[in-house]
Amino acid sequence: MNTSLHPAEYLPILIYLIVLFYLGLRRRTTGTEEDFVLAGRSLTLPAFVATLVTTWYGGILGVGEFTYLYGLSNWLVFGFPYYVFALAFAIFLAPRIRQTSMLSIPDQFYAHYSPKAGFLGAIYTFFMTLPAPYILMVGILLQWITGWPLAICIVLGAIFSMGYVWLGGFRSVIRTDKLQFVLMFGGFFVLFVYLYHQYGGFTFLKTHLPAEHLTLTGGHSGSYLLVWFFIASWTFIDPGFHQRCYAARDPATARKGILISVLFWFVFDFLTTSTGLYARALMEIPTPTLVYPALSHQLLPPFVSGLFLTGLLATIMSTIDSLSLLAAITLGHDVWERLSPRTSPNRITPIKVGLLIATLASILLAIFFPSVIQLWYIIGTLFIPPMLLPLLAVYFPSIRPRPRWILANLILAFTTSFIFLLLSLLQSPSIYQIQYFGNIQPMYPGLLVSLLIFVTGNVIRKHRESSSTSNLTRNEQPPDSAS
Repeated sequence: MNTSLHPAEYLPILIYLIVLFYLGLRRRTTGTEEDFVLAGRSLTLPAFVATLVTTWYGGILGVGEFTYLYGLSNWLVFGFPYYVFALAFAIFLAPRIRQTSMLSIPDQFYAHYSPKAGFLGAIYTFFMTLPAPYILMVGILLQWITGWPLAICIVLGAIFSMGYVWLGGFRSVIRTDKLQFVLMFGGFFVLFVYLYHQYGGFTFLKTHLPAEHLTLTGGHSGSYLLVWFFIASWTFIDPGFHQRCYAARDPATARKGILISVLFWFVFDFLTTSTGLYARALMEIPTPTLVYPALSHQLLPPFVSGLFLTGLLATIMSTIDSLSLLAAITLGHDVWERLSPRTSPNRITPIKVGLLIATLASILLAIFFPSVIQLWYIIGTLFIPPMLLPLLAVYFPSIRPRPRWILANLILAFTTSFIFLLLSLLQSPSIYQIQYFGNIQPMYPGLLVSLLIFVTGNVIRKHRESSSTSNLTRNEQPPDSAS
């Protein structure tokens, strides 16, 4: 796939990659585990916002594809539900998370439930944090830019996105995210202003777009939209949110940082959705995944187009480096160190080994399973049901059943979703056209099983607590006096 870019389009990309590595390698970690994982818990408000905003928005090519195909419903699917859950996270969870001294989500499971629950939570977290979908996206974009084979572009994208994490850990992620924050907003702002100036605003779009593209549903059914709303509950169990709350300077920084981030996401969603609508109005493209780079290349001056392409790369790579570090932490800290006792509190070697394993696994998944949307869907379907309620119960003890019920939840909720997904895949013509077994989204049975287990476990727990209280009260009463 050769796009015949102008040399001036390559220049900003090359400058970006050089500056990225300079920032990422400029200052290494101090060598302690807490510094490598959480930057010493010293994250300031501006840094918190920059790293959270960029990390949470890596699926930019998928956003462009969805907007091109379905219009404003992109905001209802990928925007509004995430604002709701992010606001709830900021209000109810962020301060509680920062007040703990944990390093990760599995740490909470080990501490509050059992070793088996912690281990299962670590395995699920590892798969949730693998950056395979984003490595695939950066590979697709590099292939469009260079014309090289996709497999080579995937490997190169992974190396460029993860290399500096090896030496600098979370500090490197924070420094590079600040640059990527400027690039992602700057690129889309320039493109939007150009389109608005050249073609006008809503009147132009209304004239040149299909009517359904300007409706919030985009022709989708209510049940389809509801599934994506539930998928947005991923926010509650997203390791990136938790890591940044752990790393914040104080609870107030964590809460304010998320609230401010929601405002930036709203602005960025406006920019991305608007430019996607302009693209649908102006051009026909056989591969909607590449609608943003195609629009930039076709309309903008070469150097400006190069800046926009750089912003696209920055948006995706900012998510890859963060997720790869989280996957490495999960393998190194939550699995390896639990199976073999630590000999030193400063040991980060297991995390670096975990980074290598996570990189290799993500590359293989991206090469052999080249569907971004399906990767997102499968990961959310399998791991949201078993993880959602146990993680909420960590911070709200009143809904927490006994540890054996948590373990049952982790096993049975996952198994239920997995069985329904497997049955759906077996009766489907391909992975890209899934026909759901019984017309039921596989996530729903898993969520139902999780809810039933929690309700049953809590009813039994409260009954036993009530019985214990009654027995204690009875035993404390003085015996009757002899008449």
